[in-house]
Amino acid sequence: MLEFSKTILKSVSFDKLLFKKELKKLLLWAKPDEALLLKAWCIATFGNIYGDVIREVFRSVTKS
Repeated sequence: MLEFSKTILKSVSFDKLLFKKELKKLLLWAKPDEALLLKAWCIATFGNIYGDVIREVFRSVTKS
């Protein structure tokens, strides 16, 4: 699931809103350990571009 998530996010990384939408969907399906790995990967890969979106999405998901 993690590799699939990475592929999806790479393919939509050209658009901020689409990236956010897909990240939210992927987190609904991810297991807790996969979500942590995905967060680390997102920050390392897209943190300089979408750091605000990544923090917002992970914050909202962990509150739920």
